Amino acid sequence: AVLTSDVCHSSSSSAAGGESRNKRRREEVRVLHILKKHRDSRRPASWRNPNITIDKAKAEEELKELITILEEVSDDQKELIATFEELARTESDCSSAKRGGDLGFFGRRKMQPAFEKASFGLKVGELSGIVETSSGVHVILRLD
Repeated sequence: AVLTSDVCHSSSSSAAGGESRNKRRREEVRVLHILKKHRDSRRPASWRNPNITIDKAKAEEELKELITILEEVSDDQKELIATFEELARTESDCSSAKRGGDLGFFGRRKMQPAFEKASFGLKVGELSGIVETSSGVHVILRLD
């Protein structure tokens, strides 16, 4: 997991208009992500594969293929989100895959530093490049 704790998302699942604005003022973001683990990941196992043996270069190559697919639909925000969620459900090594990669709202110091920096650095609707953490390699889409 990417989180520094075992909690995958905030306890509040409601993202209604006013609440969303309040959360942003409190320095929280909401992202979707796809994680590709490799044999040197902190825990080289996932719901998809109990024994991950691919190297980091192969994990990055697989993630780049997904990024290419996402970039092809990036002009249409609804299509980008739908495609991202669909790919996360089948391709992500994170347990958030069952939620389409949605980590919910989180604040600072809740995620690994590189993941936090990338998430907070994106504009709403923006797709990251490859982000490397001890969990593996990620692509991130900021929702809020």
